[in-house]
Amino acid sequence: MATCPACDADDLEVDEFDVEEGDIVNCPECGASLVVNSLSPLEFESADDEDDDDDDDEDEDEEEEEEDADDDDLDEDDEEDEREDWEE
Repeated sequence: MATCPACDADDLEVDEFDVEEGDIVNCPECGASLVVNSLSPLEFESADDEDDDDDDDEDEDEEEEEEDADDDDLDEDDEEDEREDWEE
């Protein structure tokens, strides 16, 4: 029997042959959405935890894009300085 990571309920009646890794099931005790993390042994992870990980990845991507934009601004400033040097 698998255990719900949200409420520790032991009565998750899910057969490992009826699900695949990544499937989402609901805990009958607390109603939490659970992602099948492993089939043998059958283990679950809170679907909310998985969403948090995605948010972290998006935050990192946004930070990288901002850094790239800052680098581009510096490159444009350098180009303007070079043009001014050539014009003088």
